[in-house]
Amino acid sequence: MGGAAPTAESVPDAGLVVIEAAAGRLDAPEVAPGVVLLGLHRTGARPREIPDRFDILLSTDPEAPRPWVAVGAQAADAAVDELRAAVARTPIAAAVAAQVLRTSADLAWEAALVVESLAYSMLLAGGEFRAWRAGTPVRGRPSTGRRVELARKDGALLVTLVRAEARNAVDARMRDQLVEALEFALIDPEAGPVVLGADGPAFSSGGDLNEFGDATDVALAHAIRLQQAPVRLAHALGERLAARLHGACVGAGIELPASAARVTAAPDAWFRLPEVGMGLIPGAGGTVSIPRRIGRQRTCFMAISGRDIDARTGLAWGLVDAIEPGGP
Repeated sequence: MGGAAPTAESVPDAGLVVIEAAAGRLDAPEVAPGVVLLGLHRTGARPREIPDRFDILLSTDPEAPRPWVAVGAQAADAAVDELRAAVARTPIAAAVAAQVLRTSADLAWEAALVVESLAYSMLLAGGEFRAWRAGTPVRGRPSTGRRVELARKDGALLVTLVRAEARNAVDARMRDQLVEALEFALIDPEAGPVVLGADGPAFSSGGDLNEFGDATDVALAHAIRLQQAPVRLAHALGERLAARLHGACVGAGIELPASAARVTAAPDAWFRLPEVGMGLIPGAGGTVSIPRRIGRQRTCFMAISGRDIDARTGLAWGLVDAIEPGGP
């Protein structure tokens, strides 16, 4: 089957529905499961009771706490328009992102990873992703050599991404080498601290776009994604794992380190979840690791808007635990 990708008009009961707070209240209407529900607070008292059904919450109050995303009073309408347009471009992926975040909010880590992988694999076979792949030509060939190196320093095991020439884009080779490194860290007889870092100007530019869409069997892709999941091993390391971020931290470049017990970022670090715009959802554990740091509504805002989040905002939200000078 072929044809154009779905649009908001061609998918029944999809799109963005905006509900504005009034008199300190925010009431959630009954909406279809495929709708992304946005709550907007403009003026007056911020609602204290927020129905759990809301996927994104925007407030013009610059001090608005979690789960709200603060937007300037003059920027509120532009932010809503931006989100509406993003949902209209990939309505199925946007709806699935919101659905997965809602569903997995109360699930255990492993179960939530299964939900994410099932949804991601399904979207790989969808028209929105096919349309993105058709308009994004594959460029170049993958380089060879090591992607991940291990070293010891001051009693810590350093796990370092070393594909600097590709801005540490995560391909299958890097994924597999990360799995090997983290599996070793779990059984390391020294059982000391583990530090995840990267060489080059960026921690990671995310998944290697040249490999997106390689899977011809999405069921097999799901099985492989669960078996070869660095984020699962990172989570298993618990308090032993720290991540040091710098530069671009895109897609997997923030989804994986967000699972660490402590995350520090250089002042130049920035974060983005671009997958919904590609007809997908975060698929490297981000629908599990990131909401557990910043909440599902802020995660949904990141995923659907595709906006860059700077280090200071990441710190304020809890996406990172500290901003420290440094880098590779």
